[in-house]
Amino acid sequence: MSKPHNIIWHDSSISKEARRKQNNHSSFVLWFTGLSGSGKSTIANTLAKELYERNIRNYVLDGDNIRNGLNRDLSFSDEDRSENIRRISEVSKLFVDNGTVVLTAFISPFIQDREMAKRIVSEEEFIEIFVSCPIEECEKRDPKGLYSKARKGEIPDFTGIDSPYEEPISPDFTIYTNEQSVSEIVESILNLLEKRKLI
Repeated sequence: MSKPHNIIWHDSSISKEARRKQNNHSSFVLWFTGLSGSGKSTIANTLAKELYERNIRNYVLDGDNIRNGLNRDLSFSDEDRSENIRRISEVSKLFVDNGTVVLTAFISPFIQDREMAKRIVSEEEFIEIFVSCPIEECEKRDPKGLYSKARKGEIPDFTGIDSPYEEPISPDFTIYTNEQSVSEIVESILNLLEKRKLI
């Protein structure tokens, strides 16, 4: 997509650094990627609550919620999946500029799209977290009944069934939701953020 002509970026009167100083913490994106049913939203929202209790300003951007509003015009074609990720990456960048910690819960199945997201946000402010869970376990959970519908052919282009999921090659962090409890996973992510001196 080409950049529109005669559009000039207008710098904010308040810098990202000033907002971070006011909030008393850094701002960055935690990008949770994994199959449907792997536990992305559960982990992101549980972590968000813990960050809130620590007075860390944060916001969860959830795939289904975004497709109910901002991206309601997009299908699940490969092209629209990429546009979905591009838009949410730009939104995430704005949140980071506002000094907010962003937790995104998107399947984001393609490596090239996640790399695009990292470029948009900036590598220094982007933490890719692979939510690893065998598809067999995701199907057992099937919290939204999507796998069942996909197996019946009622949902075309469903990730893991008839559309691929490309696992991260070198994620910043990997969690195993079929082996670890939610509390253990959240604690491990908090430890990572503390180790990096982000919180």
